[in-house]
Amino acid sequence: MQAIIGLGNPGSKYKGTRHNIGFETIDKLCYDHNITLKNNQRFRAFIGEGRIAGKPVLLVQPMTYMNLSGEAVRKILNFYKLTPLEMIVLYDDVNLPVGDIRVRERGSAAGQKGMINIIAQLKTDEFPRIRIGVGSKPPSWTLSNYVLSRFLKEEWDDMIQGVTKAGDAAELIIKEGTISAMNKYNKKMTPPKQKEKPPQNEAENKPKQKTTILQSIKAAFSLEKDENQ
Repeated sequence: MQAIIGLGNPGSKYKGTRHNIGFETIDKLCYDHNITLKNNQRFRAFIGEGRIAGKPVLLVQPMTYMNLSGEAVRKILNFYKLTPLEMIVLYDDVNLPVGDIRVRERGSAAGQKGMINIIAQLKTDEFPRIRIGVGSKPPSWTLSNYVLSRFLKEEWDDMIQGVTKAGDAAELIIKEGTISAMNKYNKKMTPPKQKEKPPQNEAENKPKQKTTILQSIKAAFSLEKDENQ
């Protein structure tokens, strides 16, 4: 079994924010492979079991909030008797343009709070991860406000590509290994697009027109999770 863990924050307030792009990628994988997430309070996570590329997988969205992601991850790995090498972590990266991804076998957290906690809890940084670009913050913005903002309408097409590529890269890791995914997806970075205005600061400011991420992601976004069930 291999665990695919997407990072984010629980609750409707954070749905669709840059920080939650790991959650959105898990939602897409669930839709594409007919896997249902269920609230597991023991692990403080939504978990779904299924198969991808003929192999058993565990899709996970920790509900601990980003900064404590490692607590849920450690409990899940221990219960399922998985090693860190048998998981893939999906998370946002402000150092990559929107739509770009990077696949790595190991490495530091590079300041990402969820990854910092996972590495601290597992006491290793030796595990595969997929960084999903959410763009760099405007100079006048704090990092916290930026990652908790939603994508601009003009960024949605690129964001769709990033979610799609991240899901495809996770599948390729399961099929052929991390090196194959690195060779395919670690291309030269896309030149950043000139932003006419900074992103909306409030998480409630949603795009008014385009509200889907391809056909499959449209259904994934519409899935309602009852966090109290």
